[in-house]
Amino acid sequence: MVDPTLAEMGKNLNEAMKMLEDSQRKAEEENEKKYTRKDIPGPLQGSGQDMVSILQLVQNLMHGDEEEESLQSYRLQNVGEQGHMALLGHSLAAYISVLDRERLRKLTTRILSDTTLWLCRLFRFENGSAYFHEDRREGLLKVCRLVIHSRYEDYTAEGFNVLCSKLPMIYISSAAREGLGQSLCNQLGLPLSCLCRVPCNTMFGSQHQMDVAFLDRLIKDDAEAGKLPILLVANAGTPGAGHTDKLGRLKELCEQHGMWLHVEGVNLATLALGYVSSSVLAATKCDSMTLTLGPWLGLPAVPAVTLYRHEDPSLSLAAGLTSSQAVEKLRALPLWLSLQYLGHDGIVERIKHASQLSQRLLENLKNQDFIKTSVEDELGSPVVVFRFSPELPHLDKLLRAGQGPMIAGNERYVCDTFNQWLGDQLAQLVPASGVDVVELEDEGTCVRFSPLMTSAVLGTEVQDVDQLVDCLKMKVPVLTCTLQLREEFEQEVKRTVGLSYVEDISWPGLGVLRYEGQNEDKQEEKEMEKITLGLLRKLNELESDLSFSLGPEFGGEKNCIYIGMVTEDLDVSELVETIAATGREIEENSRLLENMTEIVRKGIQEAQVQLQKANEERLLEEGLLRQIPVVGSVLNWFSPFHASTKGRTFDLTAGSLESTEPTYVSKVQGTGVTPPPTPTSSRAKQRFPGQKLFKRSARGSDGFSETSSVSHTDDLVREPQPGASPAGQENHELPEGGVHLAEEAAENSTGEAAQTLRNNGTKSEEPESLR
Repeated sequence: MVDPTLAEMGKNLNEAMKMLEDSQRKAEEENEKKYTRKDIPGPLQGSGQDMVSILQLVQNLMHGDEEEESLQSYRLQNVGEQGHMALLGHSLAAYISVLDRERLRKLTTRILSDTTLWLCRLFRFENGSAYFHEDRREGLLKVCRLVIHSRYEDYTAEGFNVLCSKLPMIYISSAAREGLGQSLCNQLGLPLSCLCRVPCNTMFGSQHQMDVAFLDRLIKDDAEAGKLPILLVANAGTPGAGHTDKLGRLKELCEQHGMWLHVEGVNLATLALGYVSSSVLAATKCDSMTLTLGPWLGLPAVPAVTLYRHEDPSLSLAAGLTSSQAVEKLRALPLWLSLQYLGHDGIVERIKHASQLSQRLLENLKNQDFIKTSVEDELGSPVVVFRFSPELPHLDKLLRAGQGPMIAGNERYVCDTFNQWLGDQLAQLVPASGVDVVELEDEGTCVRFSPLMTSAVLGTEVQDVDQLVDCLKMKVPVLTCTLQLREEFEQEVKRTVGLSYVEDISWPGLGVLRYEGQNEDKQEEKEMEKITLGLLRKLNELESDLSFSLGPEFGGEKNCIYIGMVTEDLDVSELVETIAATGREIEENSRLLENMTEIVRKGIQEAQVQLQKANEERLLEEGLLRQIPVVGSVLNWFSPFHASTKGRTFDLTAGSLESTEPTYVSKVQGTGVTPPPTPTSSRAKQRFPGQKLFKRSARGSDGFSETSSVSHTDDLVREPQPGASPAGQENHELPEGGVHLAEEAAENSTGEAAQTLRNNGTKSEEPESLR
């Protein structure tokens, strides 16, 4: 019979998880969900709330920000049945803690002993004890306390006074986790001088393995200086590249100097497999190891485990590795439930699946050009680190010519930028792969695939690895072509009038340029910003496969056009010339608009003067009597006055105010001066239907003329549009974008003139008119 309380607890957990998971699916379908007023914290309800209402609030807090986040970054961990068992363990731990002391002691002892025995057998750590902790660094911290208690007999009574006579020394690899050594010293109350970072091999062997010979010299030097070497932290899978230190030789060195050897790393998971590489198998002889079973098995909220060997229980108790409090022993309960649910075969199968994914990716990468892998043990490493490493013949020539270090450094930085872009693209295209970008000291920026840390959580399968390889095959040619065309792009920009090349090695793309303008005088920054924005808009409207932008949000150059990745069929010279021609067009339109605005303003002022003169002449012709209201009406009735109509027309093209008399006589509007033609690119060429801009044509030169003067911005010759000017009347058009701006300026100026006329008291309803 099942305890009714336990059954109810399991039922409530299932209902709560079902509600939260269903809400996630609904949230993905309703992308326009907003915060509601009930999400705002308020006073506690006087009568309390039921579980459904509280879970609804939790759901809103979990999914309320989805319109601000992408679906990929918002996706929750894949919580399966084994995850539910781990979550149930936390609920059971709270329930079990209220049992009577004797029953609680028996239960916690059974849970702790079972879990410890299973883990020691799974990971080949004989006669070990286990310490369960939430913080991954806490296990190593307690091991350090244990070693200090063991090596300093009077430490319990004297404390730090014992350490002053002989400082303890802790050795950590330079490839260890960032901040690990400093955190240890801070928690132990030791000065940083007690920490020694051991360099990795630079001359022989792996560049990520600890230099054993150098470590031996460091230990001997410290011993001669009156210090006490106590502990060495080694890696079975470095945090960056997944490399394993020479654990066998390190164990011999530690035994020689009486030091404690602690091992951690993702490769320790492979100890549960039937076949284990010799480099990782040597970890079973160490004194302690830290295991992170949560990400390895896809278990949420389970503690990390530190397995250790020590014969004195009192020292383990003093160091905090064991506790007399039964509640602290309940930390193992979620793991105890999950391990039983998975079973031995389920645990091994998950780790084996992750290792097979790594091997499959590694085998595919071996056949890829321009891809370099950084794997120490190809048969046993579950971590695959690779990077785009192109062949640069021009760099080799420069190095041989003695122009090397600075150029080589720039090329290295450019490759790092391209690898950063590659990693981001792969993570975005194949989110289930779990790839990320890592910075290594020697290789630089690399892409890392570590399925042991991600596959159980993301549900990575073989087809995801195959999709990752396919995406890589598509991206590598783009990277190679872009890198090869960067130098040609730089030369074309530098020889083009009106453009300047901007060196930005952190930009993953073809390059960066700035439109300087045709005037020798430097234009104002505000004007240049206006021209740059107009140029960017024009370029993005073109039918091309290129991406144009203003650069990154932070750290980018001002008033520049950033061009993204390109393909091998790009015509760089045509691209640069089109950008220059489009910039000239925008600059000419801007200058023409400014000139026309000034012309309209002067014309309106002239019209005001002529209207005023016409009114004065009219007063003289009509006489003073006709201006008196009553007398003028009677006089006009007896003797009507016929005034001649003198209209005016303002020619926007010529910028002059003229009489309308010729128009009324000939019934045809006169022609003005034709505006200058729109500047176009000298390299513009006719395109075939469906052919994108800036592409080298695959057909022969007979198909079209390379010297065609058709504008890139117009693409093809414009055809007559409906509503064209009738015969005998020429329709003068401004360059594209200038008409509406000129009309707006004219309207504004006309409005100002009309307001001025009203203020001056001029009669606008008289026969004189402005047209």
